[in-house]
Amino acid sequence: MGIGRLERFAADWHNAHSTEAPVKPAPNGHKVAVVGSGPSGLTCAGDLAKMGYDVTVFEALHTAGGVLVYGIPEFRLPKAIVKREIETLEALGVKIETNTVIGKALTIDELFEEEGFEAVYVGTGAGLPRFMGIPGENLCGVYSANEFLTRINLMKAYRDGADTPISHAKNVAVVGGGNVAMDAARCAKRLGAENVYIVYRRGEEELPARAEEVEHAKEEGIIFRLLSNPTEILPDENGNAAKMTCVRMGLGEPDESGRRRPVVIEGSEFIIEADCVIMAIGTSPNPLIRSTTEGLECAKWGGIITDENGLTSRKGVYAGGDAVTGAATVILAMGAGKTAAAAMDRYIQSGKAE
Repeated sequence: MGIGRLERFAADWHNAHSTEAPVKPAPNGHKVAVVGSGPSGLTCAGDLAKMGYDVTVFEALHTAGGVLVYGIPEFRLPKAIVKREIETLEALGVKIETNTVIGKALTIDELFEEEGFEAVYVGTGAGLPRFMGIPGENLCGVYSANEFLTRINLMKAYRDGADTPISHAKNVAVVGGGNVAMDAARCAKRLGAENVYIVYRRGEEELPARAEEVEHAKEEGIIFRLLSNPTEILPDENGNAAKMTCVRMGLGEPDESGRRRPVVIEGSEFIIEADCVIMAIGTSPNPLIRSTTEGLECAKWGGIITDENGLTSRKGVYAGGDAVTGAATVILAMGAGKTAAAAMDRYIQSGKAE
């Protein structure tokens, strides 16, 4: 925790006092594409641009930054920091094409065959939300955490008159116990909710969120309903979410994750008032890239399969970040981008994949 704060201080001080402008390197005559402008894609693009590559980043949304701008709240990562980093990349010559969905507007094959790119990096993240499959999940007022955070962070739905609205609920239930659940709960509190609940099926020791995030949530008045699991979301007379039925859980033997398996306690049903329910139980990679790229090997759960250098089963196609590992951390995604950039350079310069 202390190391992270020291690193942030050093970076903030440098940004506030540095007068050095980015120097665009001499072009090396080679052209590469990066799909996705999240932390992994931007890191890969930056490293390649510094080597002299002509880099184009394709972003599906209208603003570059990926999870840095749509998923992480302003109070944890000020968007001005992300904007500055993107401007630095653009000063290095990186071109960013927003509102471009690879797999729809262009396929991976077309990037090679029609656009002339020599290598492609796929850093599309894991933005496909998961749901529990319980009755009532289709009611108005039920969100995935991805949608809820995107509306707030990227679409500025908290502003009066915003084109993309958000529920300003009185009672909010966030299902899940990870960092994303904590972010969603704290955002809901800032929208004016009186009661915000974290509903998680295991105990506090098993919470996957960082201890610091849990502590901050408690300080802000988030109510933890641990060892509880939703079974149904109940509507009001207008078909909007109003309440959530839950059961209490006990912990049995450890499962494959090493955490104790939650077990339903029979006859323990109870109801939480919730006119907004946010599902924060995980995400998986969007299937669009794998479904439109012939010969791209993927795991059963959807992640792209790569070697230690980020190389996929397709020649010249590299991947990294959450698209490969599933939802993980920003720093791991950035590391994958750096590894792949170095491998892409070796591939293009030698003409041989490692």
